[in-house]
Amino acid sequence: MSTQQPVVAPTEGDTVWTEQISFIDRVPRSLSMLFVFAVFVILWQLATVSGLVSPIILPTPGETLQDLIFVGHNLITGGYMLPALWITIKEVIYGFALAIAIGFSLGVLVGETGFGERAIMPYLVAIDTMPKVAFAPLFIAWLGFGIASKVALAAFIATFPIVVGTAAGLHAADENARMLFKTMGASRLQTLVKMKLPHALPQIFTGLKIGAVGVMAGAITGEFLGGGKGFGELIRVAASQLDTPRVFSLILYLSLLGLALFVLVSFAQRRIVFWRKERVLADHE
Repeated sequence: MSTQQPVVAPTEGDTVWTEQISFIDRVPRSLSMLFVFAVFVILWQLATVSGLVSPIILPTPGETLQDLIFVGHNLITGGYMLPALWITIKEVIYGFALAIAIGFSLGVLVGETGFGERAIMPYLVAIDTMPKVAFAPLFIAWLGFGIASKVALAAFIATFPIVVGTAAGLHAADENARMLFKTMGASRLQTLVKMKLPHALPQIFTGLKIGAVGVMAGAITGEFLGGGKGFGELIRVAASQLDTPRVFSLILYLSLLGLALFVLVSFAQRRIVFWRKERVLADHE
């Protein structure tokens, strides 16, 4: 004779499975970043104080901080570094805008047409595998030593991620939604604008973020190899004089510029693609 066990109804709060969040994931992002920065500065100080690295090669954190303050004061007071920073900003903005225009157009061509996918994409991949720095002398020879060659190189480096992001987003459109639009008699352009592009926006912004990081490298590389009057030229002059604190401080200010562009793209993504929350950038407050 079998006995039946009484069925116990689950109480409120009982779940079949709950995600276990580790301690490190519960730490707020600001504290995590502060901890990593402190460890980095301590290791940096130890490397310089112990004599492991020559001060000519690696300045101390204190020397770098002093030069950061000097460069910041020069920028705030309108010194000779401010026009150089403005030139670099223009190169980055123009290059990024040009990369968006070209990358989005080629991405739509590759993602929407069989001709673009079969005939255009292989050439784009082949060009992207080439070392970008090798094209700098060509852009300088074609466009001269002015701002145009730096803008072209910056756009050249930032274009391919935008192409890939746009094409991948268009390819990832839901098949059921495609069939629905086709059944309703929507044209190819209407399907692209009203269904595929909105669905592709997360991938498009991923490409824009990668391009925002690369456009800075393109502009500075162009200044290194092709002269100019931007921050890249200031870094080159400081390096030739073995003024490593100045090199470090200028690089840090350039990183802030690149971070500002990345944050701007992320802000636009949160405003436009408001229905999707980026897990990587979410705060763990």
